[in-house]
Amino acid sequence: MLFKAWQLFSSTLAAFLGVQSDKNRLRDFQTSSPIPFIIMGIILAAIFVITLLLIVNQVLA
Repeated sequence: MLFKAWQLFSSTLAAFLGVQSDKNRLRDFQTSSPIPFIIMGIILAAIFVITLLLIVNQVLA
């Protein structure tokens, strides 16, 4: 389970950054449901936005 969670995180992060390998992309598209990838993408996007807000607040303070 932990390996699958790490694999999901690393695949989503690589796709989020635009550096996903073709082998991993094909592996990911063979999964039965895209829901875990969508949820992980939303989580990563939220973390990105929160990080940017914290950085801006620190710079403007």
